[in-house]
Amino acid sequence: MRQRNKPWADEFIESHTDIIVPEPLEKRGIWKEVFGNNNPVHLEIGTGKGQFIVGMARKFPNINFIGIEVAKTIIVRAAQKVKDAELPNIKLLHVNAADLLEIFAKDEIAQLYLNFSDPWPKKRHEKRRLTYHPFLKQYEQVLDSAGEIVLKTDNQGFFEYSLVSFSRYGMQLEEVNLDLHEVNDPDNVMTEYEKRFSAKGQPIYRCRVKL
Repeated sequence: MRQRNKPWADEFIESHTDIIVPEPLEKRGIWKEVFGNNNPVHLEIGTGKGQFIVGMARKFPNINFIGIEVAKTIIVRAAQKVKDAELPNIKLLHVNAADLLEIFAKDEIAQLYLNFSDPWPKKRHEKRRLTYHPFLKQYEQVLDSAGEIVLKTDNQGFFEYSLVSFSRYGMQLEEVNLDLHEVNDPDNVMTEYEKRFSAKGQPIYRCRVKL
């Protein structure tokens, strides 16, 4: 869905550099210093309005969380949630996931989350899918040797495509869950989309993948 322009978004971003990090390319390799501790760094690509990352940061205070969001009108919504929650272990980046290797050094990320990514269902748009193999190559570079990719989606076609893509790339499937909420995982934090779809009885798919 196209988001309405928010004229105040630029001003908000400029006045909240403690949350939305300016010049993130300059922080490559020193993200733990940005947080001021030596805790592991987890990355969410496509952080949306911030419900997941705020919930995770609250649940796991000894983990640093970075959320990437390319849509300006959306990242300011996430930043407002982070501001209201007063959580020091979250940073947001207004960048494109295609620039991942310019933002993070090798082995800098301990865990990576892909939550309800755009499935880009048309074949001609395959290269835009966040589980297309060039993206997987980037993830392999920034994740440490014990790192995992955790993917959640409501889209069965995208889920099946991603499982095949992970396998063909040589990644190891640690979990394949066809109805996450039947498992009742106490550590699961729902996104906005997940809450909406699960309320309608729609299954949520999740997989965990290791390098």
